[in-house]
Amino acid sequence: MSSVATGAGSSWLDKERTIAGAGFNRWLVPPAALAIHLCIGMAYGFSVFWLPLSKALGIKEAIKCGPEVGFFQELFVTGCDWKVSTLGWMYTLFFVFLGCAAAIWGGWLERAGPRKAGVVSAVCWCGGMLISALGIHLHQFWLMILGSGVIGGIGLGLGYISPVSTLIKWFPDKRGMATGMAIMGFGGGAMIGSPLAAELMKLFATPDNVGVAQTFVVMALIYFVFMMGGAMGYRVPPTGWKPAGWTPPAVQGANAMITQRHVHVKKVWGIPQFWLVWIVLCMNVSAGIGVIGMASPMLQEVFGGTLIGVQAKFGELDKSQLAAIAGVAAGFTALLSLFNIGGRFFWASLSDKLGRKMTYVVFFVLGGLMYASIPSSASAGSKLLFVGAFCIILSMYGGGFATVPAYLADLFGTQMVGAIHGRLLTAWATAGILGPVVVNYMRDYQLGLGIPREQVYNQTMYILVGMLVIGLIANLMVRPVADKYFMTDAELAVEKQLAHERAAAAEVGSGSGGGGATSSLTVALAWAAVSIPLAWGVYKTLINVGKFFN
Repeated sequence: MSSVATGAGSSWLDKERTIAGAGFNRWLVPPAALAIHLCIGMAYGFSVFWLPLSKALGIKEAIKCGPEVGFFQELFVTGCDWKVSTLGWMYTLFFVFLGCAAAIWGGWLERAGPRKAGVVSAVCWCGGMLISALGIHLHQFWLMILGSGVIGGIGLGLGYISPVSTLIKWFPDKRGMATGMAIMGFGGGAMIGSPLAAELMKLFATPDNVGVAQTFVVMALIYFVFMMGGAMGYRVPPTGWKPAGWTPPAVQGANAMITQRHVHVKKVWGIPQFWLVWIVLCMNVSAGIGVIGMASPMLQEVFGGTLIGVQAKFGELDKSQLAAIAGVAAGFTALLSLFNIGGRFFWASLSDKLGRKMTYVVFFVLGGLMYASIPSSASAGSKLLFVGAFCIILSMYGGGFATVPAYLADLFGTQMVGAIHGRLLTAWATAGILGPVVVNYMRDYQLGLGIPREQVYNQTMYILVGMLVIGLIANLMVRPVADKYFMTDAELAVEKQLAHERAAAAEVGSGSGGGGATSSLTVALAWAAVSIPLAWGVYKTLINVGKFFN
């Protein structure tokens, strides 16, 4: 992996060259992280391509493959269109390879530094999109799987964890808020990317081309510029740096969960607290992913015609009425995406006050009450309570992702928190399979029993409450890590040497990053570069939200 990054010129990619000089403003690091996360977050929005790609050959109507063409034949077939269900495998591979890449190369990232990891992420994510564009042009699905699914998925994993350790070291006083800002960007990526992709496909579409391949090329180039800018903006603090006037909290009482020592990533597989936090994240995400997948159809099937002022059940609606309630449901989905993103920053920042363990207690207790309330609010026909519960649930789903890096830093120290976070993301990969499987199979089972559509989700909600109870128990069992798992001073010194840490930027000369005071204009421009696209994405989303309230 390091050879990929160093091939572009090791002098400016080496971690030593990214140590911040005196006067560097730490508020330049969050927009650098956001620049990368807003790009790779488009993984959530790839479904915008499925319908056009399912008609890539037929254009107006899909050219369907014969019954003899199975999944493996679809990888290579050139005479018929891909099914939406086949294209959806790319979405699955994104998160499987995200978790695998983060777990495998997390330790390398700690030693190579965030800049090198950011550059490799940009090359993989954007290069993967270009390979996918070639796959669309040649109508070879295996190239799309290789490009976006595998290579892009590796870029996702490295890009996702690249800022975690750095932000936590720059913001020891605001760990939750700092990681919340970056991980908020991952949730917001689709908010920008989906409408951008829709506009580009409209621009490039012709009577004999759906315009997806050209869209991939343009988006890959735009993303590469932003991601390289983010990677170049990364700086690491000198060893021992801390904010002016801040002193680490004493390890007692509520602060006993926050260690000042450090655990090596190689030991975490054998530490009970790691597996408890793994279960905490897996249960929170499994329940949340399950809800995300069912939110839109559930709203339509539960409330039916009442969404458009017609007193009729879902199965009694005609084609035009179904299209109308689908538009309302699209607005509902957009509203949930806003709460998913806002929750990442809100809950992670609040965890700095409440503590990480207590924040997850809130997630599981309040979340359990919200899930349990949905069947009764649905049967009562209360759209306000139903939608409110979903909005709170989605805020805590996003909040769980944003809070967990700070939880790990509290328990295991900051030296290798990025690598430990990478290993923990295997919980996300597991949840990505567990949540949808439970929800989809339970729905089909309930329908098979002849239960009305508006009631098929009730049992599923109670199963999701059970998942949250498991998460709550695991979270309550978390205790401070035993002394035997921490690195000794000698082991820590060796690890710092391997991570190319220096006491100050001056030790590696003028090639170090960011010497001298940072101007307020530079900080303002950096934030504008990520805030303007994000504001545009929010605006586009609010237009969709308007459909729901109208």
